[in-house]
Amino acid sequence: MTKEQCYHLGKITKPFGYKGQMVFFLDVDCPDDYAELDSVFVEQKGQLVPYFIDDININGNKAVVTFEELTPAQAHALAGCDLWLPLDLLPQLTDNHFYFHEVKGWRVVDEEKGDIGTIRSIIEYPAQPLFQIMKNDVEILVPVIDEVIKSLDRDNKTIYIHAPNGLIDLYL
Repeated sequence: MTKEQCYHLGKITKPFGYKGQMVFFLDVDCPDDYAELDSVFVEQKGQLVPYFIDDININGNKAVVTFEELTPAQAHALAGCDLWLPLDLLPQLTDNHFYFHEVKGWRVVDEEKGDIGTIRSIIEYPAQPLFQIMKNDVEILVPVIDEVIKSLDRDNKTIYIHAPNGLIDLYL
């Protein structure tokens, strides 16, 4: 399994107790969706290594986890490692909701300007993420916010937007 086939779930933050348990920080919108998790991939030296979960207790974005057949010393060594899950375990989203990795390569159509290009990536800034849209060799940055995104057409891989007045004119 490679990182390209997975999504980032969170991080092992520290050991917990003396029986080899660990604390996970779950960097997801709905941590309770992972209450029945039976395994994860732990990134070690650039490789994703599968670990099977014996017990998981979630409280907010944190979880206390016991891996199968892991000594306390081995658990302690995993502190700071990133956690990954296969992309096919992501819940299916509907309406105007999407995963950032899902829309790379999609066309973007503005209500006023029409087809403005293809999403190359989503730049995640602290204030708000931005679509990085390429039209020929021109980069267009559009905020990824509900007020801008009008609808999605998953079948045709197209996002319909209403960009703020004058924004696209700054780039074209």
